Amino acid sequence: MPGPGNVGERVRNLRLTRRLSQAQLAGHDLSDSYISLIESGKRTPTPTVLRMLAERLGCTPEYLAEGVEPEQRAHLEVRERHAHLALLGGDPGTAESGFDEVIARSDDPDLTSRARWGRARALEELGRADQAIALFEELREQAERDPGRASWLPPVIALARCYHTVGDLGQAIALGERAMDRLGKLGLAAGQEYTEAGRILLLAYIDRSDPARAHELGRRLLHPEGSGQDESTSVHYQRASMRALEEGTIGDSLYFADQALAARTDATPVRAQARLALAAAKALLRGVMPFSEPAPATMADVVSPGEGVPGIEKPRAEGSREAAQEALALLDGTDALEGAEATESTIAKARALVLVGELEEAIAELEQFLQTGMALAAPEQGRTLTPHPGNDLAARTQKTVLARLVLARARVAQGDRAAAKVVLRAASEQLRTLPAGRPAAHLLRELGELFELVQDVEAAAAAYRQALEAAGLHAAPSQEANHDLGRV
Repeated sequence: MPGPGNVGERVRNLRLTRRLSQAQLAGHDLSDSYISLIESGKRTPTPTVLRMLAERLGCTPEYLAEGVEPEQRAHLEVRERHAHLALLGGDPGTAESGFDEVIARSDDPDLTSRARWGRARALEELGRADQAIALFEELREQAERDPGRASWLPPVIALARCYHTVGDLGQAIALGERAMDRLGKLGLAAGQEYTEAGRILLLAYIDRSDPARAHELGRRLLHPEGSGQDESTSVHYQRASMRALEEGTIGDSLYFADQALAARTDATPVRAQARLALAAAKALLRGVMPFSEPAPATMADVVSPGEGVPGIEKPRAEGSREAAQEALALLDGTDALEGAEATESTIAKARALVLVGELEEAIAELEQFLQTGMALAAPEQGRTLTPHPGNDLAARTQKTVLARLVLARARVAQGDRAAAKVVLRAASEQLRTLPAGRPAAHLLRELGELFELVQDVEAAAAAYRQALEAAGLHAAPSQEANHDLGRV
């Protein structure tokens, strides 16, 4: 455990433990009044005085200065690194406990800051997004107060991702745009930060039904223009670090210098690019025109944000055949994805295959997915899943329902309405287990569209009504007039 309080308190506590007076501790080299000033916190001892006091008190200078012995510091440094390894290894629970220990025992501001960052990431991975947001906000405020020590870009990007997860699209977009603007001012159009901020912003634009901005951003991310495109990521980071240094933002400069050094051994951030490719493919399959094509002179035919029913986005046309072909090409580069993102890639590929007419291949992909794991399990009667974004079962259920909806769409395209109805009824039953919210509203809206395609008007109306309720909207109860309004 770190020593209590500040330097002066540790000096005083050890002096009393050793049964020394201030004059005895001062010796011939110092005055007892100077010792008194140190103990009261009115003077900070120099490194030379610290060494002198530590020798007389029987401790190390590190303990007096920071409250942690060298062996303790080394142990906490190792513990913090092991916690990060656990996080990278997919064990956020173990990582969280490791970071908690470091935070509780460390008196080193830099080590504590790294542990707090790791704890926030562990909370995010555990699905406790609200707690992660609170910690990331603290880290952002700390970085903004002291820009010479740390960069605020990483917590801002993390916050954009977390706010998108919990459905706060306004905050996600505001923070994502702020991050992209900062990266633009530093001339950094490469690297993990640029890719991740762009990916989050692209998804948020799509969820807000803003295809024009989604197309402009996706084209910029996937088809960059200008010089320097053939340079290594390390060179881009180094240039950004130099620009930050020139403008006096030392925290940003140090951060990007570290990134430049790390990029020397990892010139191709494969997973970051794969995640961006998945986000771009999903955008193409939700009506955004191909990123390989420039935006038309007029965007009057593009859905504007805010149109449609409040609370859920306006029903959108599926992507074009050309967009689907581009999506398939992007999805070929997502092999590095694992877990939930790999599942999203599988479903997105099946949707694209339906749009290009490869129905048998799409059905085979989806049926293989639906025949594995929890997708086979029927929903438990009357069971509702816990309503928070990180609920693993809820997330898997959403993906299973989405797979069934895409499978039903493929069956409709085959002309087999009976088979499509069977799949839609299974999806409808599973949707009953999901908590209300934006994800459920989107799935119910698509369920209603598909019931319309198989000419089940009653089921379609029920799905649309449930979509409104999941989005927090309810029909006003009918009221009988209680007085004669007379003739108008």
